[in-house]
Amino acid sequence: MVREAIGTGDTVLAAQEAACRELGVETHEAEFEVLQMPEKKLFGLFGGSPAKVRAYIATTPAQAAEEYLRDVLNHMGVTDVELTVEENENGAVFNLTGEDVGFVIGRRGETLDALQYLTGLVANHVDNSYYRITLNTGNYREKREKTLEVLARKMALKAAKTGRKNSLEPMNPYERRIIHTTVQKVNGAISWSEGEDLARHVVIGPDPEYKPAYRNPRGGQNRGGNKGGYRRNSRPPREGGKPAAASQQPREPKKEAPSASLYGRIDLPKKENE
Repeated sequence: MVREAIGTGDTVLAAQEAACRELGVETHEAEFEVLQMPEKKLFGLFGGSPAKVRAYIATTPAQAAEEYLRDVLNHMGVTDVELTVEENENGAVFNLTGEDVGFVIGRRGETLDALQYLTGLVANHVDNSYYRITLNTGNYREKREKTLEVLARKMALKAAKTGRKNSLEPMNPYERRIIHTTVQKVNGAISWSEGEDLARHVVIGPDPEYKPAYRNPRGGQNRGGNKGGYRRNSRPPREGGKPAAASQQPREPKKEAPSASLYGRIDLPKKENE
């Protein structure tokens, strides 16, 4: 984005100063283009023309956003805050430090989010392209993100267990995105957004299409399809609680010894002539 102004004066220097006053900058902060050199009047009475100069400043999205944010903070009476800008590929991160940082954050980060939204609008208006502005104070954003992740997981597990949905407080799009991403990692729970504008919030509920796998009482999934949780080739447990012995084969009857005399074997003496 280029900011420009045209100034006139009796001399080129006077025209430059007039253009810079209109832009609100010093002469060393702007670039100049001489559109018309001054001409003296003929005989000091007729004709003549003043000098005309174009002053311009090439403003980047980050510079425009920084200038706007500083102006807003000054009007808010926040003077003890230092602002540093770190540009990246998709935008810039504005870090605020100082004693008045708590006032800038506001209740649950509402003031910080509002400033970030407005500053982002200014930055995107420079080149009419997407330029992401992030306002951070210390590690507030990181702590807030961890808090939302813990909350989302807790509510998702509760919804999957009880089968009931729960509504969270209104949040900005960035925080709602954190909630949705975390809920997607929990089996049996889904999330969606309801409400309009400032009342937009996330609802977490059970997933109607989720079917949990059956697990037997001993732990682990029962792949055999038995509701009792025992092995397919084993016997069901008795009413007393102790399982019956598995796959017991009937015992064969004992073979009886051949009959014998009560007094044992008797050998008769053989005759000598036989």
